[in-house]
Amino acid sequence: MYNLKLITITLLLSILFSNNSCAQGPLDVGKKYKTASDFFQIPKTKVLVVGTFHFDYPNLDAIKTEEKDKIDVLSESRQKEMEELIQYLKKFSPNKIGIEALSNRFTQDLKKYKNGDFDLSRDERHQLGVRLAHELNLDTLFAVDAESLAYDLNKTNPDLVDAMWKDYDWMSEELVDSLKVEWYTYANELLKEVSLLEYLKYMNSPEFHQFDYGCYLIGDFRLGETQGPDVLGSYWYNRNLRIFRKVQELTENSEDRILLILGNGHASLMRQFLKYSPEYEFVEFGSL
Repeated sequence: MYNLKLITITLLLSILFSNNSCAQGPLDVGKKYKTASDFFQIPKTKVLVVGTFHFDYPNLDAIKTEEKDKIDVLSESRQKEMEELIQYLKKFSPNKIGIEALSNRFTQDLKKYKNGDFDLSRDERHQLGVRLAHELNLDTLFAVDAESLAYDLNKTNPDLVDAMWKDYDWMSEELVDSLKVEWYTYANELLKEVSLLEYLKYMNSPEFHQFDYGCYLIGDFRLGETQGPDVLGSYWYNRNLRIFRKVQELTENSEDRILLILGNGHASLMRQFLKYSPEYEFVEFGSL
């Protein structure tokens, strides 16, 4: 009797697994079920994010660029590279350009530049934004930067914000933070050896953005149980979500081709927001 039961169970299991998709490998949901993308078959607005270093070196980030590693974008050789970069970006044919700014003053600068009444500074919003808009015959540079929730909270509850930011300087003594410093230092030094276009391709690669994003999740992100996440969420992450909201606001239809000029730290988050949004198509910088 025991052997008969054992044989029966064995036969049932063999039949079960011979018909079970798990025995044949992962379930191919595309054959039996609709995937999420099947429900979002709509035209998508193309967005090209130009993540860059700040050409005039305000050095507001945690890791500063040493004087020896700074370049002069106004030098004759770098201006030739700038023209190469401008021609490369024109391949995207944007009809709207968003910049990391809080006001419309760069649109005013663009109007003066078109009239021959303005000299461009080193600022990337001038060197890339104004020059590109001028060559494409656009009359507006959209200010897409935003203040964060932490900035707003500081107006009404500064004690709360002070407590949140106590001892927060983005860095720590952990090994992984020292690796971050080594990497950023190398990236700063590399700029002296390559052209602006090559460097921006390097900065805007998927791998660079992955680790640049990840570096916000180390260092003082570990402060307390919630202090680090609260600072990052209310300041950096929130600021970028607000920037993304402004991109949504300037989008009129799927025919828009939007180019964003942002510090590369913003670009790594914009990559996530745009790639995950069902309304946008993230255009790889290196694909033009």
